[in-house]
Amino acid sequence: MLGSCASPEKTGKCSRRCFPQDGSKWLGQSGAFQRLRGFRSPDVLLRMILLHVARGYSLRETVVRAKLANWTDISDVALLKRLRKSEQWLRSLCIALLRENVAYRLEEAISRTIRIVDGTIVKEPGKTGSQWRILYSITLPSLVCDFFEVTATIGEGSGESLNRLPVGPQELILADAGYCSVAGIEYVWQHGADVLVRVNPQSFVAYSAYGRRISLLPRLRTLTKVGQFGEWRVVLHGRGSAFTGRLCAVRKTEYAIQQAHRRLQRRASKKQMITRPGTLEFAKYVIVFTTRSGGSTAEVLRSYRMRWQIELVFKRLKSLAQLGHVPKHDDRSSRA
Repeated sequence: MLGSCASPEKTGKCSRRCFPQDGSKWLGQSGAFQRLRGFRSPDVLLRMILLHVARGYSLRETVVRAKLANWTDISDVALLKRLRKSEQWLRSLCIALLRENVAYRLEEAISRTIRIVDGTIVKEPGKTGSQWRILYSITLPSLVCDFFEVTATIGEGSGESLNRLPVGPQELILADAGYCSVAGIEYVWQHGADVLVRVNPQSFVAYSAYGRRISLLPRLRTLTKVGQFGEWRVVLHGRGSAFTGRLCAVRKTEYAIQQAHRRLQRRASKKQMITRPGTLEFAKYVIVFTTRSGGSTAEVLRSYRMRWQIELVFKRLKSLAQLGHVPKHDDRSSRA
C-alpha cells in the first residue's frame, strides 16, 4: 500500500481512503501539526512523510518534489523537525489501521492482553560470525514489544518454547507451529492464560474425552470444500494434568494448496528427503489449537491471522540490522 500510494502522482488520490477516517484527530495531542508553517493540511504532511519513509527519498529530494507538485515550499530541516514530532501521530494511525483491517475484537482487548510470540535467528556478519536466537513478544493492537530474550542456538534452554515467556492471567498468546508442544501449552494454561497456536501435525498428540488418541487426517478429510471449517473438542495430557481445548481447521484454496506443496517439494529437494503423503495431505489445511472457549471456529481462525504482524516486525528488524540502516541520527525520527 505504501509503495503505491507514496508517489506525488498517486498520493493525492489514495491518502484519504488508505488511512483511517479520523486520522487527523490525534494531531493536536501529538504536536505534529501545531503552528502550520507551510503545511496546508494533515494530508500534505502525511504525503511527504510517505515519500521520505516509504519511497526512500532523502529529506532534500522530498521537499523538492513537494514544491514541484505545488504541495508546499519548506526546507528539509523543517520537514525533519515535523517528522520528529509525528511519532505519536504515526503510531496512532498504525493502531487505527490494525483495528480496522485485522480481525481484532475491541471488547476482547479490554478484558485481556493479546500477545504474539515468535522466535528468529540472527547471525553476526562474517564467515565466523556466531548465531543467536531471539524470543520476541509484541502486544496488540499497539505492536509494542513487551518481552524479548536473546540466547544461543544450541544447548539446554535454547529451543523455541513458551516456557521461556513470562505469562500473566487472562492473556491470549498467539504462536506458530514451532511452539506447538504440550509442555508449553500446559505452562501457559497453568498461568491462567489462553493459547492460540498453529498445529504441527507430526508431533501433535490429542485425545478424545474417552481417552482414545485422535487421528487428525480422517477428520480433516471431511472438509472437502474450499473454505469449509471444522472443529473438534480434544484433550491434551500434560506432565501433571489434562486439559481440554478446541482443534479448529479450514481447507485452503487450490492455489494455496499448490503453493504449500511447492514449498514442501523445494525443502525436500534441498535436504535430499522424500516428502511423505501424509505431509502433503496436512498441507491442504490450516489447523490451530486453542484453549480459548469464546468465539466461533471462523473467529478463532481469523484471530490467528493476526500472528503475521510479528513476521513483519522481524522483516523490518532484519532488514535494518543486516541489509540497511535507519537513515536518521536521533531516536525520535528513527522511531517515527
